[in-house]
Amino acid sequence: MARAVLTLALCFGAPSSGVTHAASPPAEPAFAFRDVDYFHRWSQGEQHEFTPAGQEDLKKWADMMTLNGYPGIGDGDGLATTANSVLENYKKHKAKVLKTDSVPRTGNRPAEHFIAVLFGRPDFIEVAFARFKLVDGKGFSFVYSHRIYGEKIGDEMSAWLSANGEAVEKALLKWNSMPSPASLSEERL
Repeated sequence: MARAVLTLALCFGAPSSGVTHAASPPAEPAFAFRDVDYFHRWSQGEQHEFTPAGQEDLKKWADMMTLNGYPGIGDGDGLATTANSVLENYKKHKAKVLKTDSVPRTGNRPAEHFIAVLFGRPDFIEVAFARFKLVDGKGFSFVYSHRIYGEKIGDEMSAWLSANGEAVEKALLKWNSMPSPASLSEERL
């Protein structure tokens, strides 16, 4: 549950002490998602944040990908518990749940979980799409977030969700070019 709280706090731009920042924009993107290159911006422990070029300011970004490692999670039951814990934490922080889904385990693939939520704040609205997946036997969440800043912007976010929500969900659930767990170590970023 502590990790879920950390994830939520950082989702709203509240990095704490002991963080690792990218000193200057990396020359090479860490990965691409939906044909957009993402660059490492911030890390602490098992949490890593990435934004596109031109969105280096973590207090004012529009698109972010957050990768969270859960080192104690190594099986489907643990992954489900983690996803449920994060969902409950989102609800506790007044998120509107847009969708939850699980992809059942098959003979060659562990189960996965998906959560989409909307957070309304006085000066921005954020939608977060989270995929929980086992990678190399370790639990991860891959969270794509989109923010729109301003007041009374519900209609703008509704239009963005109508135009992009389904495509983002499908892309995230099919995305297999995420960084390998070994590449996420702070020494390599």
